[in-house]
Amino acid sequence: MAKTCDIIIGGGGMVGLTLGLALAKGGLAVAVADPLPQSAVVDAKFDGRVSALAYAAVRMFQALGIWEHLAPHAQSIEDILVTDGAPGRAPSPFSLHFDADEAGTSLGHIAENRFIRASLFAEAAATPNLTIVSPASIEDLTSQTHGIAATLSNGEVYTARLAVAADGRDSAMRERMGIGVVGWSYPQTGIVATVEHEKPHNGVAYEHFLPAGPFAILPMTGNRSSLVWTERDTLAPRLMKLPDDEFNAEIAARFGTHLGATHSAGPRWSYPLKFHLARAYVKPRFVLAGDAAHGIHPIAGQGLNLGLKDAAALAEIVLDAARLGLDFGSVDLLKRYERWRRFDSFTLAAATDALTRLFSNDIAPLRVVRDLGMGIVDRIGPARRFFMRHAGGDIGKLPRLMRGEAA
Repeated sequence: MAKTCDIIIGGGGMVGLTLGLALAKGGLAVAVADPLPQSAVVDAKFDGRVSALAYAAVRMFQALGIWEHLAPHAQSIEDILVTDGAPGRAPSPFSLHFDADEAGTSLGHIAENRFIRASLFAEAAATPNLTIVSPASIEDLTSQTHGIAATLSNGEVYTARLAVAADGRDSAMRERMGIGVVGWSYPQTGIVATVEHEKPHNGVAYEHFLPAGPFAILPMTGNRSSLVWTERDTLAPRLMKLPDDEFNAEIAARFGTHLGATHSAGPRWSYPLKFHLARAYVKPRFVLAGDAAHGIHPIAGQGLNLGLKDAAALAEIVLDAARLGLDFGSVDLLKRYERWRRFDSFTLAAATDALTRLFSNDIAPLRVVRDLGMGIVDRIGPARRFFMRHAGGDIGKLPRLMRGEAA
């Protein structure tokens, strides 16, 4: 016999679970089907990545009760320094500096993905009308007169008024519903590792634009930083196979000496870098959120924030409709979400793609233009503060959750 709920979400990652919490705390009955067991995704060996949470995302986590679980594991960003250069060459005299004192708040927080997931699970366990079905994925979706039926890989069937695909870049639910994507692969690979260093980072995040792509040093709790190293996909496999001492030497050559002696701690991970945008975000009783809807280059560290804004906007639209007794699964209502989020997603995706192409090269004329551009922005206070607000996710029409209010 089929189980019933108001909304079924496919994918229990950071966006899917946040959305589930927002909807459940708004009074709806929500089921989240996650193909991975909870014990796997909070293991240190599962995912070495960290996420930069913009301060608008932190406000959302505070409003949902997630932040109290995550705060001890999150490092505030007090400064961001952006430079341009190349290994073995002095950095450009022009740079871009964002300062928390000028912004009036920290510029965001860095947290390991495993701790974000653990915090979401902790809050979900205290939310009565949120059910996590794991391990299980949504295998089939069948439209009904006033709802949609989801068949799970464990054999269970859920009927709901709305199904949400939050199952990642290669979304099987998106494909099953016949929604195509526009996208491409970059000739780059992202290498991720945790680096321990001799001196404190003081909450400073660094982004060095090197010819192969950005090299980011993101402050973590303690004397640790997350290395997010974008390298040519022809070279990355060789770097991943280097013995520890040679890999540490490559890190040191790019880190410089400002943090003292450095060495990688723990395993390394690598990820192909891709771009995609879904051709549509909604169908009757079906909607995309997070990476199922869009995937962008990590050059600005905004991927998760973009997905969290999807979750906040969708929760607001659905809950407002539910309070008025409207059918929140109708395509006309879901189109409001699509109009709201698709433009923002396209704008950010296009901007990150342009930055990637502008900075991932060593062409002298382009190097001059981008260095001058950074120098000009750094010296014009209103422009600098605008970019700080943009990095904090505080630009445009913000959903209530991202203003720190209940959805």
